[in-house]
Amino acid sequence: MLRSNKEKQQNYELVSIEDLVPADHMLRKIDKYIDFTFIDEKVRHLYSQDNGRPAIDPLVLFKMIFLGYFYGIRSERQLEREVQTNLAYRWFLGLGLTDRVPDHTTISWNRRTRFKGTSVFQDIFDEIVLQAISHRMVGGRMLVSDSTHVKANANKHKYTKEQVQQNTRDYLDELNSAVESDRKAQGKKPLKPREEVNEDKEVKVSTTDPDSGYMFREGKPEGFFYLDHRTVDAKHNLITDVFVTAGNVHDSVPYLSRLDRQRNRFGFAVEAVALDSGYMTTPICKGLEDRNIFGVIAHRRFQPTQGLIPKWKFTYDAERNVYVCPQQQELPYRTTDREGYRHYASNPKQCASCPMLEKCTRSHNKRKIVTRHIWEDSKEKVRLNRLSKSGKKLYRKRKETIERSFADAKQLHGFRYCRLRGLHNVMEQALMTAAVQNMKKIALQLEKRASEG
Repeated sequence: MLRSNKEKQQNYELVSIEDLVPADHMLRKIDKYIDFTFIDEKVRHLYSQDNGRPAIDPLVLFKMIFLGYFYGIRSERQLEREVQTNLAYRWFLGLGLTDRVPDHTTISWNRRTRFKGTSVFQDIFDEIVLQAISHRMVGGRMLVSDSTHVKANANKHKYTKEQVQQNTRDYLDELNSAVESDRKAQGKKPLKPREEVNEDKEVKVSTTDPDSGYMFREGKPEGFFYLDHRTVDAKHNLITDVFVTAGNVHDSVPYLSRLDRQRNRFGFAVEAVALDSGYMTTPICKGLEDRNIFGVIAHRRFQPTQGLIPKWKFTYDAERNVYVCPQQQELPYRTTDREGYRHYASNPKQCASCPMLEKCTRSHNKRKIVTRHIWEDSKEKVRLNRLSKSGKKLYRKRKETIERSFADAKQLHGFRYCRLRGLHNVMEQALMTAAVQNMKKIALQLEKRASEG
């Protein structure tokens, strides 16, 4: 005999929400091992203490935001609906079965007004990292960094072309000083000071989200993107730094400043770093050497001009400061340019009778020019680091750490696309995504320790 269960939905039952949430639910572990009490202190100054309507508890508000990032819920309206019907979400927020769920507009309003222009999201991320450090889950000795593209909330066909000035060389003063010293050591006159270092460049600017950047790279999708520059600690793959730039900014531009921020903010004594080939620039190699950090950077093979002898076949003699060509002819030093490159030039009279001339240079005066950066020694040290046994071991960590971190962010936490527009809002999304990833790792690791102990 078939019976309907419809009438049971009208029955009144005496239940506890505590009993309805599974004991092994992830949110129980998060609530047990993550200390959220710091949130009230971080945002208290943003609330009026003596007038206005009673505000929603900031802890409830931020926990609701965390839920959206924990489970990749892209819409705040959808987040409100999910909390309405999900008992575990209600338990995590401290709401009863009949308590009213905060309206989605409350989250939007606070983000657009109360928290706009503040460092609250960065502060929350930093506090979670500090909690990981207190649990001895972050060593700060070996760091792995990389960037990934995040699709901007913008149509790639809606843009204008603009001439912009770019000045991304924060190492310029150091370079100018090094060039001056090098020219003086070589007996050359100092160069005239150059004040303008900005370069005009035509770029596509989105009419939908002007802060995003048009990305066009080999093997990457084309369109308007942001770049999430991320650093993880090799000990337990905890994220220690997050920084967002437009998609057309080179990976190497913010690296050294972000590395210094971690050393200053968290007191890291960084001994080694592993980086992708995009970071193989002379300033970064020099910066790592100055900081006494063992750098391992992937090698990218550059194709020489077809038909010509590649530069690596010219041998550099450091003692005599000359290059020697494959035919054993010397290319002595001539000058050092503003960009920090030393120029070594051959003797045209010797080159004119060389059987390898056509494969060496196509210049009309039959002179071969080879350049070498004044910081090239630092770059060569990094190349040797990559070939060492410890360097190979460290670089293999990339797949287990940073690439895994990016994959989890995109697959599990909805960070494949930007929810909102504007650099500030995307930075918020990046910080909160990384924060919840760290929370999960901390909770799971502490739960494992508790079960083993």
